[in-house]
Amino acid sequence: MSGTAGVGGFIYPEDKAKTMKRDRRMAGRKNRAEPENGSASQRLLAAATDLFTQRGYAATTVREIVGAAGVTKPVLYYYFRNKEGIYLELMRQAFARLDELISDSIGDRGSATQKLLGLCDRVYTLFMENVKVARVMYSIYYGPQQGAPFFDFDSYHLKFQEAVRGLIQEGIRKGEFRKGNPEDMTWAILGAINVAMEVHLGHIELELGREGLARVLKIIFQGISAEKGRRK
Repeated sequence: MSGTAGVGGFIYPEDKAKTMKRDRRMAGRKNRAEPENGSASQRLLAAATDLFTQRGYAATTVREIVGAAGVTKPVLYYYFRNKEGIYLELMRQAFARLDELISDSIGDRGSATQKLLGLCDRVYTLFMENVKVARVMYSIYYGPQQGAPFFDFDSYHLKFQEAVRGLIQEGIRKGEFRKGNPEDMTWAILGAINVAMEVHLGHIELELGREGLARVLKIIFQGISAEKGRRK
């Protein structure tokens, strides 16, 4: 029967199509009605980020997200389908930018040291610009199971690791870095970045910042420089 939900709230196919059309119209009207406050999708992402950070993914409800964003549930369903969709979009946006930064580093000019400093600075800056999303990611990746849908964080981490390793190997080939184990050198650099990020998340009063991270990285580069190797 048209317009009637079946057993257990199931909506028959023809009714579901009508409902989706209605929701799209509502989403469109809402989006056009409030352009001065940013798009509805952006407000939903911002609201979800704040709530996931404050309450955790599992404890946050769709009702809370739409309330904080100032939209209705059909608007959220139109853009993201559900809470899982909005979480995945948050992660996709942040890590897509990381992917771009890593890819762009391949075309950078300068020495291996300059390229590594540039890449690490851009990655750390991206982290600072998306620190709330980073908190959500850390809580999901390292914390207890919250029922969040799977997102392949490891593939991006490995790609960053490979980019750093590639620049280390380039520096060794060109005689800029001394001969040694590229893996150990890579871990030294990754360790500095991870510590800088985690200190900001856990002890902001001790944070290194961009300048502090650059100083630490330069100490590492001095330690693996070919010149120092020749002196030894």
